[in-house]
Formats: sequence, structure tokens, C-alpha cells
Amino acid sequence: MPEASLYLLPFAISVVLTPLVKQYSVICKAYAHENKRTVHHGLISRIGGVAIYLAFMICAAVFVRADRAVFGILAGGSVMFFTGLVDDLIDIKPPVKLAFEAVAALVLIWSGVQVDVLRLPFGIRIDFGFVSFLFTILWVCGITNAVNLIDGLDGLAGGMSVIILVVTGCLAMIDRRPDVITICFLLAGATLGFLVFNSYPASIFMGDCGSLFLGFMISAISLMGFKSSTIMTLALPILLLMIPIIDTLSAILRRTLKGMKFSQADKSHIHHLLMARYGHRNTVLIMCGLTALFGLSAYVYLLNRNLGFFVMLAILVMVELFIEKSAMISEKFHPLIGLWRRVKRLTKRVVSSR
Repeated sequence: MPEASLYLLPFAISVVLTPLVKQYSVICKAYAHENKRTVHHGLISRIGGVAIYLAFMICAAVFVRADRAVFGILAGGSVMFFTGLVDDLIDIKPPVKLAFEAVAALVLIWSGVQVDVLRLPFGIRIDFGFVSFLFTILWVCGITNAVNLIDGLDGLAGGMSVIILVVTGCLAMIDRRPDVITICFLLAGATLGFLVFNSYPASIFMGDCGSLFLGFMISAISLMGFKSSTIMTLALPILLLMIPIIDTLSAILRRTLKGMKFSQADKSHIHHLLMARYGHRNTVLIMCGLTALFGLSAYVYLLNRNLGFFVMLAILVMVELFIEKSAMISEKFHPLIGLWRRVKRLTKRVVSSR
């Protein structure tokens, strides 16, 4: 098990720094703006990610043994942090943010953090080659934006990130990757300290400097920790990030069907729909709970593949049914429900014909 200092020191530093960041926000007027999509009221700092970043970097300087891969992750994470911080202070256009996400991904590729070879069952080996370059960029941009999109409720992005980091760190213990373990638990501790002030009702938000930094770090750590061996080791980080991935894909489909730009925000994300029914605090608990269940299914799979696959499938079906019933993508999008209705009609015909 990781040493307690991997949790406690970044946690303590983050707890101390977050109130200082709140005070600085008064000086630089870095407040979250209220609009029709927001669920907060009043002047609340939106640069809380500064505390997460500083707490993590201070502890990384003490605990992390820097090699080329680690340096690439820290450098790329810094690119995303400062990109988000500039956006929080003066607002930058989405294409500019996307360009810097690609730059951060290129830093990872330069440091050697990418998927090179994928080994499938029956001895099948896939060499990504040049596709590895494109896959890494798409992966980093996709996961970074997925975490950024779920940062809509108090404690949601931070809570889900802590769960993802802890589970990934525990899975890294099985692969005996001390570098991945250390980074995961340091970042989880720093984020947990921030959550003391960000949990509902939040007195500070992490902002893009926090969500983009966390999203990039999660995407980079997953590539660093699971870039080799089998299809399942690559699927594990995808499984842990399933909720934000589904939310992102749903947003793309929804906005495309409505003729909207992808960068055009709305209030039809999973967390918005859940909040309308279950309230703010319960929605955060439900989504964090689902993330934990996906993480648990990964462990179950390692112990029993058939049972683990069944658990994963059951959770995915539940999420899909919620998406269809809530009309999250479209009122006409209901493949599973439609299939079930057709099966029922066919069954009735067969029974009545006898």
C-alpha cells in the first residue's frame, strides 16, 4: 500500500492553499460568471485548480523520481494548467484551447508516453505505427475535454477524478508500477484537499485550470500505466472514464442532431438531467458511485473474467436506459427500448399464432 504521506502531504498543502487562492480571487476578480447554465449564485472563485496544481507539483518534486516519461507528463500537465488559467482569467476561444491540448499531447509523444503495440487474444499483435501518434492526440484531447465537461456541479469533477486516480493507482500496484502509483496518489490527495471547499455547497470552483489539468493528467497516466500488453489493460482506463466518455459522445450526437456547434454549451449533460430529478448533492453521489462501480468491475474482471464482463455490461445497460428515457440525445433515440418493444411484439405474435 502507498505510504500515508502520499495522501496526507498533498492533502494538507491543498487545504492550506485553497483559502489563499480564494483571497487572491478577490484581487484579480476571477469569479465564475452566472448564466442560464450555471447552478451557483454569488461571487465564487473559479481558479481553485491553482491549489491542486501547486500542491501536486510541490509534492512531486519531493516524491517523484523524474525520468523522461514523468517529465513529459509534468510538462504537458503544466501546459494544460496555464492554458486553463488564462481561460479562467480572460476567456480564450475553444479552438485555441484545443490547439494547446494538442501541444500537450505532442509533449507526451516526445517523452515516449503513447500506445505502441496492442496484443490481442490468440497471439494477434497490432503495431500502431504512425496511428499511435494520432491515437495519443485524440486520446488526450478526448479525455481532457470529457473531464472538463463534467465540471458542472459542486464536487463532481473533483470527486470522480479522485475515484479514478485511486482505482488507477491500485490497479498499477498489480502491474508493479511505482511511478504510476506515486503520481496517482499525490494527485488524488491534492484534489481531495480542494474538495473540502468544493463539495456542495461549494465556496470555490476548480475552473478550467483545474479540470483541464486533471483531465490531461488522467489521460497521460492511463497511457503511461497501461500502454502495453493486452486489449483489457488498455480498456481499463476507458472503463474508469466511462461516464465522462459517454457524456461527451452524447453531447456530440445531441448537438449534431440539433444543428448546434460542439463548442456550444447546453444543460442536457448527464449531471444536469440527474440534478433535475434527484437534486445537487445526490447527483454528485450517484455519478461518483457509478464511477466507483466501473472501477470495482475492473477488479472483478481481474478475478473472474466472465463475472467481470457481466457486471460491466449490466452497468452500461443501466446508463444506456437512463440516456434513452431522459431523451438526453434525442426523443427519438431509444435503440434498447425499441429493441425490447419489438421483441415483446414478436413474442406476442408467436404465442397468439399457436
